[in-house]
Amino acid sequence: MVSKRLSRLEGHRRKFMAVIDGTPECEKAVHYAGRRAQNSNGGLVLLYVIPEGDFQQWLGVEQIMRAEARDEAEAVMAKAAQQVRETIGIDPEVVIREGSATEEIHAAIEEDQDIAILVLAAGGATEGPGPLVTLLAGRASAFPIPVTVLPETLSNDEIDALC
Repeated sequence: MVSKRLSRLEGHRRKFMAVIDGTPECEKAVHYAGRRAQNSNGGLVLLYVIPEGDFQQWLGVEQIMRAEARDEAEAVMAKAAQQVRETIGIDPEVVIREGSATEEIHAAIEEDQDIAILVLAAGGATEGPGPLVTLLAGRASAFPIPVTVLPETLSNDEIDALC
């Protein structure tokens, strides 16, 4: 069931969501989403999904592996959030989840009904547009919000001009 977006109702504001996945192209998605949020007086949500791992070890090892993955996610997100603060001047919301990327992106969108647009950026590698775009390409219609995919050739200045 698709829940109603609340971003246009009084007391709410439209949020743009970008996924931090460690690829070079995710920086472009963050920049675009941040600029769109800034220029529309909206919000920015940065999502990091800790992949489902083989944490099925002995209990102590599993706890250590999960803690290390969480620490890495927090460090990556702190860096991304600081970059947004410095370059765009807004304070993003940071969300860290664990599981399947597609499922967790969908769940984050369903839980925060102010999220109105998912922003991704395609990579320029010969293998394809990047892991996240490839993963979600056939499933974009399953999301209750529009998915914007940026071409990898855009510079930050060109992104700024678009926003």
